[in-house]
Formats: sequence, structure tokens, C-alpha cells
Amino acid sequence: MSAPTLPLKGIRIADFTIHAAGPFGTHVLSQLGAECIKIESRTRPDAFRKPHAVYGRMTAATFDQVASNKLSVRLNLKKPEAVEIARRIVAVSDIAAESFRPGVLKRLGLGFDELVKVRPDLLMLSLSSSGQSGPDSHFAGYAPLFGAWGGLGWMTGYPDGPPVEIRHVMDHTSGYHAAVAILAGLHQRRRTGKPQYIDLAAREVSSAMVGDALVMASMGLKAERPGNGDPGMAPHGVYETAKPDRWLSIAVRNDAEWHKLLEVLDVAVETVRPEFSSAHGRRENRESLDRQMSQWLSHFDADNLAGKLQAVGVCAQVSLNMQDIADDEHLHQRGTLVSVDDPSVDRRFAVGFPARFSKTGAVGIHRGTPELGQDEDYVFGELLGMNRDARADLEAREVIF
Repeated sequence: MSAPTLPLKGIRIADFTIHAAGPFGTHVLSQLGAECIKIESRTRPDAFRKPHAVYGRMTAATFDQVASNKLSVRLNLKKPEAVEIARRIVAVSDIAAESFRPGVLKRLGLGFDELVKVRPDLLMLSLSSSGQSGPDSHFAGYAPLFGAWGGLGWMTGYPDGPPVEIRHVMDHTSGYHAAVAILAGLHQRRRTGKPQYIDLAAREVSSAMVGDALVMASMGLKAERPGNGDPGMAPHGVYETAKPDRWLSIAVRNDAEWHKLLEVLDVAVETVRPEFSSAHGRRENRESLDRQMSQWLSHFDADNLAGKLQAVGVCAQVSLNMQDIADDEHLHQRGTLVSVDDPSVDRRFAVGFPARFSKTGAVGIHRGTPELGQDEDYVFGELLGMNRDARADLEAREVIF
């Protein structure tokens, strides 16, 4: 039997994406086996390569979440010769992906209309804040703005508080949409042999997740931020426990689970306020119920109580912090947490691809983040056939830079 291969083995991506959303989409595909060539330069390195205190490190910021598995080459796209080399990379690729502001790559001579001339069946994706057309298409944006524009930020937070604009989740969700769109495009190309251009707007990804709130608005009704509440369940929330900063998530679906909860908490039914005796009453009085829950739970160990509630069929789980995740035995046994090379720390983990495939090799992270230009011997030498003298000349003139 031949060795198993990864699902996207043989697919090559010319990756012009930057920052988080676009790079995460191509990162997902690289974990499934696609060969992803990240095109960047010393003049404008990816933002995630730069020192960034926001991410807790004054060395290069966390990059594995968007760049591990990828190959890196340097091309100064301000130089016409570098643009021509980029076209040659696209010519031997199946996919081109970019996440610049609309029109940037086209002005460089790397728009879809130009690239399809060198790769007639090219699949190209452009991920931007508001899409390639429409009155807002000129706006740039980052994750919090995607959520704000799309309405998801408005629906996140507590009813009496401000909207909560979402950061990495918005980027990564847009990236997953990009990966799905590319896979659909590949499937269609296999059937038709024709090229395809995909225009993906991150703010529209956010709007697609608003759900019933948008339905309510279309009916003239005002949707309110739900906080941790749920329209059908009460109690439903995240509660403090005896240990500082150890929170317990609980969701009670019906009266039977409510009575199980009281039993585990050792609360006598006859001592409970009458308005909490029915599911309807608990939903109608959820604020006072949450205050009562906080009082009861303040004497309990979250980890111990979560196990007891799970044992009797009540949905409960500690809200795990990042150290919990790093030490989680279940994630380690499944191979979800992958050790990656990082000279700045003794041990460094990244989260690999969540799915497991029974008939292929292990998907996920197989190599760490590449150094800038690390893979030029392979890409420029083997794929494009450049000799060392030609490359040295291009480096001297800052074409490869």
C-alpha cells in the first residue's frame, strides 16, 4: 500500500495575503497539504513579523497561526522585474490569493486579468474589508472593523453595555470562509477547466453570522445584545466560583436539569424563590436568577463542581484559560497541540488543524514559521530555474529583497 498523502497535495498557492484574515485562509489550506508560497519583502514585511507588544512579545509577534507550513520568498514588488517573477510563480501555481486594498495588485500588474494570461485556469481570491465593488470598497479595515461594519459587534456584549468589537475570531472566520470558497472554486475548475475569480468581503462574513437579529430588524423589531443569556434557557451564563478568576459555564435546558442542579448544589427546593420554580419564571427573572446563582456558586470549586454537574446531565464546564489549554491532556493525545521551533522560549505550542482524516496522512502543522526568504533555493532555483548568478544580481539590485 502506498503511503497516505494529504488531501490537497499537489495544489500550489501563490500567497500575496497580509496581516491575519487572508493569511489564515491560506494557512488552513497549507495544513491540508497545499504548497503555499508566501511572497513578501524586507521593505514591507508582514505585520505579524514585526515586534508587537500587543501580542505579549517584543520579538516577532505570534506568526504560527497564519504562516506555519508556508514557504517564504522575497520580492520587492515595486520593481518591474520582481512583478515578472511573481507572475512566473503564479504560472506554476493553481491559486493566487491576496488581501490588499482593492486595486493595489491590479496597479502592480498582478490583477486577475493579467495573471490569467500566464495561468489560463487560475483560481484567484481577493479578501478585503468591503469587497471589490460598491460604495465602500475603498475602505481598508482590520478585524474589529469587520465586526462593527457587519453588525456582529453590535450583537456582542451585555444589553446595558456597549457593543464588543471582535478581534482574532473575526479574522479567522473570514479566513475559513476564504478557504471554503477556494475549495469550492477548485471543485468547479475540476469540472469545467475554467478560471475563477472570488471576491470575498470580511464585513459580509460578519453580517452572515448575525442570524435572527437581522430577521428581527427586517420586521421592525429591535434586537438586543444577549450577553451570556439565551432566549430558551435559564440559568445560562458564566459564573464566578470560590477560586479567583475561575469561571464556570452553566446551561440549564429544562426543569429536570434545574432540579439536578439544586441537588448538586445542596439547595433545598422549598428554599428557592417561587418565581424560579418553572422554566418560564426563570427566563422572565434571569437577572435576579443570575445573582442567586453567583451567591450559590461562590462557595464551590469550579473544576470539582463541573464534574459533578456533568455526571447528572447538567451542561457545565470550566472556562479554560490558556495555561489550561497548553496543559490539556485530551488535546495532547489527539495531536491538536503541536510543538513548534521558537528560539525565544523553551517550549512553544500551536494549535493544528481540528479535523482528522482516516485515509490520509496527519494534516496540520508540519513545519514552523519560515524565516523571511527561507525557501528561495527551492522556489527560485528548482521551480523557476534561476541560477545563483542571476539571483545574486537580482538581490544586488533589490529585486529580490
